[in-house]
Amino acid sequence: MTSTDTHDETQDSGPSGYAAARLRLLTEEARSGPPRRAALARLTDDWLTGLFAAGAEQFRGVSLIAVGGYGRGELSPRSDLDLLLLHDGSDPKAVAALADRLWYPVWDLGIALDHSVRTPAEARRTAGEDLKVQLGLLDARHIAGDLGLTAALRTAVLADWRNQAPKRLPELRELCAERAERQGELQYLLEPDLKEARGGLRDATALRAVAASWLADAPREGLADARRRLLDVRDALHLTTGRATDRLALQEQDQVAAALGLLDADTLLRQVYEAARGIAYAGDVTWREVDRVLRSRAVRPRLRAMIGGGKQNAERSPLAEGVVEQDGEAVLARAARPERDPVLPLRAAAAAAQAGLPLSLHAVRRLAATVRPLPTPWPAEAREQLVTLLGAGRPTVDVWEALEAEGLITRLLPDWERVRCRPQRNAVHIWTVDRHLIETAVRASAFTRRVHRPDLLLVAALLHDIGKGWPGDHSAAGETIVRDMAARIGFDRADAGILAALVRHHLLLVETATRRDLDDPATVRAVADTVGAQGTLELLHALTEADALATGPAAWSAWRASLVADLVTRVSAVLAGDPLEEPEAAAPTAEQERLALEAVVTGGPVLSLRARTEPPAGSTTGQADTPQPTGEPEPLGVELLIAVPDQAGVLPAVAGVLALHRLTVRTAELRTLELPEDVEGSVLLLDWRVAAEYGSLPQAARLRADLVRALDGTLNIAGRLAERDAAHPRRRGVVPPPARVTVAPAASRLATVIEVRAQDAPGLLFRIGQALEDAGMRVRSAHVSTLGANAVDAFYVTQEQGVPLPGDEAVAVARELEEMLRA
Repeated sequence: MTSTDTHDETQDSGPSGYAAARLRLLTEEARSGPPRRAALARLTDDWLTGLFAAGAEQFRGVSLIAVGGYGRGELSPRSDLDLLLLHDGSDPKAVAALADRLWYPVWDLGIALDHSVRTPAEARRTAGEDLKVQLGLLDARHIAGDLGLTAALRTAVLADWRNQAPKRLPELRELCAERAERQGELQYLLEPDLKEARGGLRDATALRAVAASWLADAPREGLADARRRLLDVRDALHLTTGRATDRLALQEQDQVAAALGLLDADTLLRQVYEAARGIAYAGDVTWREVDRVLRSRAVRPRLRAMIGGGKQNAERSPLAEGVVEQDGEAVLARAARPERDPVLPLRAAAAAAQAGLPLSLHAVRRLAATVRPLPTPWPAEAREQLVTLLGAGRPTVDVWEALEAEGLITRLLPDWERVRCRPQRNAVHIWTVDRHLIETAVRASAFTRRVHRPDLLLVAALLHDIGKGWPGDHSAAGETIVRDMAARIGFDRADAGILAALVRHHLLLVETATRRDLDDPATVRAVADTVGAQGTLELLHALTEADALATGPAAWSAWRASLVADLVTRVSAVLAGDPLEEPEAAAPTAEQERLALEAVVTGGPVLSLRARTEPPAGSTTGQADTPQPTGEPEPLGVELLIAVPDQAGVLPAVAGVLALHRLTVRTAELRTLELPEDVEGSVLLLDWRVAAEYGSLPQAARLRADLVRALDGTLNIAGRLAERDAAHPRRRGVVPPPARVTVAPAASRLATVIEVRAQDAPGLLFRIGQALEDAGMRVRSAHVSTLGANAVDAFYVTQEQGVPLPGDEAVAVARELEEMLRA
């Protein structure tokens, strides 16, 4: 059916005809995107025009106006209708009757309606009081009735907006900032709000309002495409869900991607992020220009002339060769010749970041249009300027984004294209891959005084996840990529080898420290053999901390820092030539002996809880972003000591009781304590580190009482945990990946190491402990590492005789454990 046919049927059939024509339009596969939105707006215009004509035959001085998104002619499938019934005030009763004839048919069809009935004076007054109303009226579009009335209102509203711009634009900017604080940045969210988040459709509308003020204008190149892409995604989201939603939830991303003809959900998110990044960057540039104009207007002409020395242009202060500061931005000097100076982009970026200034849009675009490619390998100055840029700290982010917005980063580093705007489907990561790399460099800039080669640290921070754009293990892929990139950047073979090693092993320290027994000589020896040199260990330690801090709050803590520092100290000693000796069983402390004897006397479990802290971490780097000591000790968790007469089922019982009391286990060590010869029986000593999920710690007496019941079988831990799970079911549509259990070969000569990767959940350690108990395993220690929703736990197990499991038996136990967790 043609557009004309659709309009005719709408007029003939009324609401039912409109609904049928609307449904056909939304299901036409041949029409989507801007054409469908425009056609839907025209279809709705014709229907409302018919309703208006039928009710307004008796009087004049009234018009129907579309505002907001409808005013722009951008109707998504589930968009609400923003309508203003404007009248001259001559016949209020007739206007009220007309409003009923318009609004009720809309409501009858179940279409959301945002409506108002006002005179021009009321509309202008309301706009002056409510910024959101004024923004909607800036897009006012005539539908039906008195065209002169509509035109007069549009003219007056635009004049008011331009006259009031110096006051209203700061209000608009504050409104945008509050929304960004509340909704986050669209370009980094796994479930973004396409409209409200920073870089979303609201911000694109705000930029239109700034342009309408004639005070400043947004960079137009690419902005319309970015806005169109977000609208296309919202259309597909509305059709997929059947709801008027702007939040792109995880469970709907595959369907939305398919509706748009995209490969998968990652491709969808990457396109959304690219669009949001373009809008957000345009917003940054535009608001800087607004600030500049408002500052200049605030300065009286005579004073402005005094400041400028009577010159037309603002003062220009040199920053570097070919780069000057002007009016709060880094710009190119008049004598700069980008076509003859291929290092100028990096020099300008480094100078801007070091000065804490934004790089002007004009400068970046001129560089992108005229600069020559760098030779291979880069000249020494180019490499030095890159390191200077990366070492500038927080200002690096804005300067890097300016270069990336004009395509300069991928021209300098072609491998960057594969990680640009790449989503990370891991709740621990709060950034896309490329922004995480920049954030890691920012964090590493605070540690440059800790290492002998800060240049290698900063470049490794920038490139450590560059392999995430390729299939397979990103660390292995990154090693190959970085070796080649380092040579192109101009590092010699030895330095390129160090950078490749840092990228290959950037997870080594934190994974080993949190998942392996540091008292086992095999653990320390394996790390020392892998690292090979003190200088590499020093760099790897700083990179590990910078990487974790740049990942998100869940990736780093005082506890993790203490474990990594302990591992580094031990490995450093080995690299320095100190011998590694087989550990001897540590003599029990006085408190452990007391608990053990009390357990023998009482015949039941005895426990104590004690908070463990370490002095606050300080730094003498002098960097502005470096955390400074607060004088308060940092918590490392709580030490839980339990002594219990040796018996079966201790590990699952303790793990289950802790889960019921919402205590998170970080490490768990179990051993049989040798008692004096005159004391009969043996005692299991459990030395664990725990932390409360939220709230305060439970009382030790309550833990002991529940542990007694768990050991004698009167406390049904599995049933209690199941009841709690049933009360808090998983989110609809979110299916975690299946658990995976492996045997770590040669990880220890004292025990067999079984590693479990699974979705974290209350009682997970209880279920694993029960399964190992049922398999006849003795658990020497457990090392628990939880990142977001993912648990990676390592268990050092032996046979009853205290020796490691034969290879076949270890594999069989791992397979049974995996099947149990997947059930």
